[in-house]
Amino acid sequence: MVTVDPEVAAAYREAWERWQAQLSTLHEVFLDGAPLDPPRLKGLLNREARAKDAYDAARLRLLGIPAPPPAN
Repeated sequence: MVTVDPEVAAAYREAWERWQAQLSTLHEVFLDGAPLDPPRLKGLLNREARAKDAYDAARLRLLGIPAPPPAN
């Protein structure tokens, strides 16, 4: 059985939920045709990208994989 630090697991779940919320809104715009003006679309894309980055980092921590060095 795999044992995970409860704080790491909680951080992973929170990051997953935040990313899914942003992704759901993004899908509403791109797949369902929900209207969104350009400045708000840019903000949505940025929020989704940041949420995905946070999820990826939390996933690596959950799996015990060291994070790669930041890109320049």
